[in-house]
Amino acid sequence: MMNRKQILSLLRKDRLWQAVFLLLTPFTAVWLMQFTYGANPFALTFPVLVANALCVALLFWLLCALVGRIAPCTIGIHIAAGSWGAANCFVNTFRGTPILPWDFSALGTAASVAGNYHLFLTWQMGVAIFLAAALVVFLHPERRKARLRLTTRKRLPLRLACLAAGLACLMFLLPSEKLEKLGVKTDVWDQAGAYRTGGCLAVFYRNTEFLEVEEPEGYSSENVDTLLEGVEPLKPAAVSVQKPNIIAIMNESWADFESYGNLQLSESVTDYIRSLDNSIFGHTYTSVFGAGTSASEFEFLTGNTMAFLPSGSIPYQQYVLGPTASLASLLKAQGYDTLAFHPGERTSWQRNLAYPQLGFDQFKCVDDMDVAQTMEHGYVSDQSDFEQIIWEFEHKEEGQPLFLFNVTIQNHGSYTAEDYLAQVTLTDQPGKYPQAEQYLTLANKTDQAFRTLVEYFQSQEEPTIILMFGDHQPSVEQGFLDKAYGVTQDQMNMNQYMGKYETPFVIWANYPLPEEGPEITSLNFLSLYLLRYAGIEGTVYDGYLWQLQQQLPALTFVGYMDTAGQAHSHLETNDYTALIEDYQQVQYNNLFGGGGRRSAVFDP
Repeated sequence: MMNRKQILSLLRKDRLWQAVFLLLTPFTAVWLMQFTYGANPFALTFPVLVANALCVALLFWLLCALVGRIAPCTIGIHIAAGSWGAANCFVNTFRGTPILPWDFSALGTAASVAGNYHLFLTWQMGVAIFLAAALVVFLHPERRKARLRLTTRKRLPLRLACLAAGLACLMFLLPSEKLEKLGVKTDVWDQAGAYRTGGCLAVFYRNTEFLEVEEPEGYSSENVDTLLEGVEPLKPAAVSVQKPNIIAIMNESWADFESYGNLQLSESVTDYIRSLDNSIFGHTYTSVFGAGTSASEFEFLTGNTMAFLPSGSIPYQQYVLGPTASLASLLKAQGYDTLAFHPGERTSWQRNLAYPQLGFDQFKCVDDMDVAQTMEHGYVSDQSDFEQIIWEFEHKEEGQPLFLFNVTIQNHGSYTAEDYLAQVTLTDQPGKYPQAEQYLTLANKTDQAFRTLVEYFQSQEEPTIILMFGDHQPSVEQGFLDKAYGVTQDQMNMNQYMGKYETPFVIWANYPLPEEGPEITSLNFLSLYLLRYAGIEGTVYDGYLWQLQQQLPALTFVGYMDTAGQAHSHLETNDYTALIEDYQQVQYNNLFGGGGRRSAVFDP
């Protein structure tokens, strides 16, 4: 047995080790977090390191106070920090932005498609796993003794000290704006970069400041009245029909990589669509890349832009919480039946809750399909999707105009199905980019399926206009994207960077289209052309947007284009800044105006 002197010596050594682990663990956990994210942890400035360490310490010290055992808490917090960094690495790779606070409201959507993505292990993650295992081995001999010591009444002061330290961290971290004093800054235009320089945890915490949209500087309802003075409702183009059926298809991940002129493909994946007579083919700019479908829906249906909303926010879950003016509500007021159809999960992006608020009479999902379903790499094919559109037309009341908004799913990522044979290849480098070739094969099937839809409506007497556009570009191999764009991302100028957010659109009708359409636009303006070519008068807000797009043909979260085709960053101050700030005030009144909202401007 040990004598009293030996016991006291051991206790002093234990207290020293406890102090070391209590103080150093928050810093080493931050190092591991940044490392698994793929950033250089030594690049963090010391104040930023302290800010992230405080965030970790809040959790770690409170956990120690609760559990009463330092060793398992140390192991657990390192595993959690490494996992957080790795999770941000995966999400950033798949969609271009890391995890953001509002993503947790979309966990159901993420779960519904997670099975089609394949996780990968970076060398940093491999090293982190080794280090975590070494930590477990190092602390293992202390586990049994620590269990006895720290749960006795003699250890109560230590647990209380941990509790006090954790509460002190909480007081320092509230409100989150305090972290700016330590150099932690958000960057809504480059969240991935902000996580590298500001730390994955501290910047995530600071992003909670954007859960509510701030009122624009100088905003007032009266100022909005002044901005909209004299603006007339959107006037329709002269068409030969009245109230045609309107079909708007947002095609998942539909992109036009051929338009950049840098690829040699075994066959074109847009040849049929480009060959259509009485049609308009162009390109539209989106606010998202690789993911974020519901943001594109929101822009198209409402005319609002993500440029004035927090980076990565999810409007359907954050802002469409009550009746919201949209293309559907406008057409419903014009006597149209309004139907939304998506051959995926009903609750994805909470569409089942958002669509009724946007004015849709009915929403059909994959479980409601009336036609046979064929699959492409695990998702309902565009062929089956378009056959369902035809079914809806054939089963509606004759002469009753229908507005059908369809969000496809065939081209959804990932593009790693091992049993899916690529039929479209790069002739100069076949097989080098299997994900891209799988995607191009899918895009080619979209082109073929669209032929089925057009040929059917060519034979129908009821006037019908069809718009199809892409919601964002797909997330495939970066090497392929560099090849397609003709430039690596770090060498892009603003025009080339905007090109990452460019998708195609096509408008076709079985009656003569009245005029040529735009070569470029953005999703918040695209529905204006659909209304005009359908001969439908829009709202005053639509009229305002029509005037705006004549000066700025495209405006997205990423940037905007002028009439000369020059791209601009929102960080610039130039002759267009005042126009954009005016748009921000009008949109704010529409979404968040409350009692001062000018409903006559936005609502049909």
